[in-house]
Amino acid sequence: MSAFLRLSALPTGTTGGVAMMLLGVLLFAVNDTLGKWLVGAYAVGQLMLVRSIAGLCAMAPFIRRAGPHAFLQAPRPGLQLLRVVFSTLEGSLFYWALTELPLAEVMTYYMAGPIYVTALSPFLLGERVGWRRWTAVAVGFGGVVLALHPSPGSLSFGAVCALVGSFSYALFLIATRRLAGTPGTVLMTAQLLAALLFGGALVLAQGWTPTGGLDLVLMLFLGIGSLGGNLCVNHSLRMAPASVVVPYQYTLILWGMLFGYLFFGEVIGPLTMAGAAIIIGAGLFIFLREQRLRRQPR
Repeated sequence: MSAFLRLSALPTGTTGGVAMMLLGVLLFAVNDTLGKWLVGAYAVGQLMLVRSIAGLCAMAPFIRRAGPHAFLQAPRPGLQLLRVVFSTLEGSLFYWALTELPLAEVMTYYMAGPIYVTALSPFLLGERVGWRRWTAVAVGFGGVVLALHPSPGSLSFGAVCALVGSFSYALFLIATRRLAGTPGTVLMTAQLLAALLFGGALVLAQGWTPTGGLDLVLMLFLGIGSLGGNLCVNHSLRMAPASVVVPYQYTLILWGMLFGYLFFGEVIGPLTMAGAAIIIGAGLFIFLREQRLRRQPR
């Protein structure tokens, strides 16, 4: 964690912000690749359990600094509970999807999460969505359908997990937005505790597979890498305008294609690649449109 904190001391500005975003996305890509590697030999519950333990250990100094009152007085406990349910669902379903689908394909489905957020925001956030963004939402959904390339055999267990997981991710983002103002330490600790309980329950039901020393280290890195990626992304948004750095999050799909090919021999098909391009285009349009509307005088 101290290494990530030293990185966060980079000077503010566009270059530093882009560098931090790219580093954060790379950490997420490495994390996801490790997850796919490990889920071939270990159950999802075991990964969730060890990952959350590592994350809580890394968060321990921040939890201690926040003190018990920050957690006992956290606002809107019902929404807090829903948020951690969605967080646990999207994380576990991501790993289950990786058991059957290529890495880049699962990432593509999850990159559609912000498009779902826009579609749901009038109903769950009370936000107005104009015809331009609704058109982009429809195009983005078309990209998801294209990536799925529906056929009698395409709706596999992995595809269903990826679709439901990406929708859970969108609901998690909405709940997080509605809890704006809640300390980040409280939100992250609640996520990790929920994953710990869920992973522990799955391990009790499915059993524990003995791990070698290297695999255990890799499982622990799943928690540290996720926290490091979030730290880099959050700091990039403080260093440079969101309209500059956020589009670089879509490099995750490129990393997924590269790592999927190098480590698993995966090559995604042309329809999935076309769907990914449409999802990225629709997501970027929605984001840039929202940034422009925020700059307009009210």
